[in-house]
Amino acid sequence: MSPIRLVFGKPYHLPVELEYRAFWVVKQCNFNIDEAGRHRKLQLRELEELRNNSYENSRIYKEKTKCFHDKSITRKHIEQGHRVLLYHSRLKLFLGKLRSRWIGPFVVIKTFDHGAVEIQSEETGQIFKVNGNRLKPFYEGFYANDLEIIHLDFPTC
Repeated sequence: MSPIRLVFGKPYHLPVELEYRAFWVVKQCNFNIDEAGRHRKLQLRELEELRNNSYENSRIYKEKTKCFHDKSITRKHIEQGHRVLLYHSRLKLFLGKLRSRWIGPFVVIKTFDHGAVEIQSEETGQIFKVNGNRLKPFYEGFYANDLEIIHLDFPTC
């Protein structure tokens, strides 16, 4: 340290006793370098431990969130011979409020392990593979001949 310093852009001289006090304080603070090094290493280890704990907590949180999300997902069981509807993704460009995004029905010919499904169009007979997530079961409406009619009589008192 030099006795001449710049304060507000102007040089000035510190009194000698202040200069020596500053040297003494700096010497006192840095006197035990080994102890300061050990303390710094301890701080770095604590910081690393906090980081590891936060990573572990975030991993646990993500696992719990994924488990909660997966519980709410309904699995589709599509087997050979089922009738299904196919999501028509091209309709996203020209949406209509009342226009259905599902086309079909199609008949399932074969299901693969990796989620793909081979379907056949009932109208054209064309066979092609699609992602199983784009399919949903086709439920046919009730027919009049499937219903049972029960006649109720008025109660007699």
